[in-house]
Amino acid sequence: MNKSKKRNSKKLEKNLKQEKERAEKAAVMLSGGLDSRLVAKIMQEQGFDIIALHFKLPFSKDETKSIKEFCKKHNLKLKIFDYSKGKLFNQYLEMLKNPKHGRGAGVNPCIDCRLFMVKKAKEFLDKKEIKFLVTGEVLGQRPMSQHKKGLDIVAEKSGLGKRLIRPLIEQGIRGRSRQKQMKMAEKFGINYPNPAGGCLLCEKFLKDKFEFLFKRGLKQEELNLINIGRHFSVDNAWVILGRDKKENDLIEDFAKANNYESHLVFPEKGVMGPTGIILGKTNPKIKDKVKNIVNAYSKAGSIKQRKQFEKYKL
Repeated sequence: MNKSKKRNSKKLEKNLKQEKERAEKAAVMLSGGLDSRLVAKIMQEQGFDIIALHFKLPFSKDETKSIKEFCKKHNLKLKIFDYSKGKLFNQYLEMLKNPKHGRGAGVNPCIDCRLFMVKKAKEFLDKKEIKFLVTGEVLGQRPMSQHKKGLDIVAEKSGLGKRLIRPLIEQGIRGRSRQKQMKMAEKFGINYPNPAGGCLLCEKFLKDKFEFLFKRGLKQEELNLINIGRHFSVDNAWVILGRDKKENDLIEDFAKANNYESHLVFPEKGVMGPTGIILGKTNPKIKDKVKNIVNAYSKAGSIKQRKQFEKYKL
């Protein structure tokens, strides 16, 4: 064999080896629940070199700790995309404001959210030359996104097509029952958390609040205030009143950390009541209104006084 043929032969062997390595790599979207943990183990058992991708989202429970523990125990590489801060937070917020595929009972744009994450995952796959993206989706488990039309939209519009693998669906698992998954978890030795409240965007009681905040704009440092206190919109300013000492302290700590101390509003001297904060621009007129609201919700206030401020509540 001449030198040229030898070089070509070695090049071909190298290309085949690289192709084999690429084909054996797969990324698994790991949410923290049982289903995504199962598909990670299924793919690992089939000999794939797995990397777990976790999206930390601003309005969902933080699963980072349990995911790190799972990956360590099962020898999985892990890449975390943190969309709870910085530029990534702003990208995520823009998607939430203008969903193309509808919302659920709250302001949850589940299909758009899923598509957003899968597109970001595809960018990572293409950069790292990883062939497959694997998810733990189950047909019929989630009414807003895990139906055939929603699953097809994500596969098509993400650009992944057949590179998007859903092993649990392929195994015929359907609906909300978890019995089959629990048996599989026992087989793989997987510890998993019980299902718990997840995304705040799904909550009906927060719908008006989120719609106001999407219109107003939301900063990452304000995230911890969304689920505490009583909320009001006063002349387009976002106003929060603490409901107890713990929430009052949280509001005051936030004000000190973010130069909002001049935006704090307290009850009349000597009267126990909520600490209020005005988020955004304020003026004497707004402050006077908020002062009246704070006094109405203080120990000295009455139900009759509070009723006149119902129109401002979020």
